[in-house]
Amino acid sequence: MKQEEFEENQYEIENRIRNLCWTISGDYSLNLKLDTASYQKSPYISLYDAVKQGAFSKYFDREAFGLYLVKKLYYGADEQPLTNLAQLCVDSAIYRKVIRERKGVQEIRKKAFEDIMEYDFSRLVSSFIGQIRLAVMQEAVRGPAMMQERIGKAVKRLKSLEETWDTMELIRVVDELYNWLVDPHFEINHGPLEKVLAVTMEDLKEFNWRDYLEEEALEEDFNQYLSRMSDAVTRTQEQEKEPEKKRQNQIRKVLVDEEAAAKMYSYIELNYGRSYLSQGEQERLNRSLCRGAHADCSLYFTDGILSNMVRRNYQSEYARRAKSENLKVYGHNMRVTKRNIELLSDALRRSLMVRSERETVRSEYGVIVPSRLWKVGRSQDKKLFERDLKRDQSDFVVHVLIDASGSQRSRQSLVALQGYIISEALSNVGIPHRVMGFCTFWDYTVMQRYRDYDDPKEANKRIFEFHASSNNRDGLAVRTAAASLQMRQEENKILIVLSDGRPNDIIVNRPNSKNPMAYSGDYAVRDTASEVRKIRAMGISVLGVFAGEEQDLQAERRIFGRDFAYIRNIMNFSSVVGLYLRRQLDDTL
Repeated sequence: MKQEEFEENQYEIENRIRNLCWTISGDYSLNLKLDTASYQKSPYISLYDAVKQGAFSKYFDREAFGLYLVKKLYYGADEQPLTNLAQLCVDSAIYRKVIRERKGVQEIRKKAFEDIMEYDFSRLVSSFIGQIRLAVMQEAVRGPAMMQERIGKAVKRLKSLEETWDTMELIRVVDELYNWLVDPHFEINHGPLEKVLAVTMEDLKEFNWRDYLEEEALEEDFNQYLSRMSDAVTRTQEQEKEPEKKRQNQIRKVLVDEEAAAKMYSYIELNYGRSYLSQGEQERLNRSLCRGAHADCSLYFTDGILSNMVRRNYQSEYARRAKSENLKVYGHNMRVTKRNIELLSDALRRSLMVRSERETVRSEYGVIVPSRLWKVGRSQDKKLFERDLKRDQSDFVVHVLIDASGSQRSRQSLVALQGYIISEALSNVGIPHRVMGFCTFWDYTVMQRYRDYDDPKEANKRIFEFHASSNNRDGLAVRTAAASLQMRQEENKILIVLSDGRPNDIIVNRPNSKNPMAYSGDYAVRDTASEVRKIRAMGISVLGVFAGEEQDLQAERRIFGRDFAYIRNIMNFSSVVGLYLRRQLDDTL
């Protein structure tokens, strides 16, 4: 339908969709979120969405299902694949029921699927969940067909919902498919479905849903997000990611007035803990480091809300829960973790032993060698002595920098484990090191210190206070870490960055600010890569440890070049990171 025709008949189209949904549900008080945009692409897609919305409200507990989804997200599930799987399950659960009552729905469904396959075929085949959706649609349009074993197994599980009337069974299948197809470690890291469902309304309402929303009002965040998730599950089309360029153009710029800016520091202090630096020290670092792409930004250094709490609030409770969850995951994976620590420690220890071996060299002083005395008065060679050389293994220092932004939430505990493994191994071989996390809230990049260079080994457990929230300004964070390393006396300096390759930050515009460019997408990747090159030019070795999604792998390569490690499984973490660290130790011999 052309835009002019759509606009002319929009009111009639909305009425048609609304009445169809009301007729199916039998509830004329139903509050509808109408999708008229898809009507322009295909009237059948929009009409079938209305059918699903009405049928879902009639046959199942819409609110209970929506609550399950946000509780799953509360524990770090990925919204896009979770929503896509929920859409598939809802379709399987309602379509036979509604067709028995209204035969014409079968034709609407078939034509909607035909149109989706025509418009979105190439996008659907590019993901596994898309291929499952495609198999379901092809079967509805053309009848049963051959399919891959794994896809066939997923389709069979979806079909098991055709005769269920139980909302809990619908939830159980969505959860099972997500844990199988998207995050096989979810249950190990976060617990079974019962634990997800045990999340209370108080927990949900205190959670910072602003990471997922455009709106700022805290009281409205949860209800708005719950409503959005409930509406999304009755869509027929797979939820798709916005193109990178479009996302970058839509990056939110938060405008604040003088009064709000004045309160900003106290808000950061309340939610991230008091700073361990004096105001003068922080201002000096801001002047020195917050330049170029990071002008009008600020740095905030803290030991964390659990160590320097102003007062208990929802953020401190979230931090407590995150620490408890991280320790639980550590407990479940203790044997693997200890084995990784042992392997990494042994690899470093062997390299340091080679460095510590004595080497005998000719010298002008030391222990005299009688066989060379004939040169006295006959040669200009004064090296008549030998002495032992032993390199000092204490000339190394390491800074471990961990991306603590909200995009890490789904793998929060595994990231904490990685940081802990590196820190324990470095402690075991006596290499001084600092471990810090970073995230950005408003225009503050928060640098949270878990352990300092010369802290005792017992401080390593504080890494389990790691929790993910807000945004990330990677370029400023690595610049700050490098400045810290430059102040150390050790000759050989190493920076290890654990990140997901997705620098992204909301911009806060202060009054009379320089209004920096939105820090996202290609611009942010180029800035971070530039900082890494500058740091290497200073003589600091930089390793990127990647634990993100495969689609962000290219960005990680651009940032770190050849010196990055892709950790697919915690089992091989020590061997991958150990190989790099040993190379750094050996190259300085």
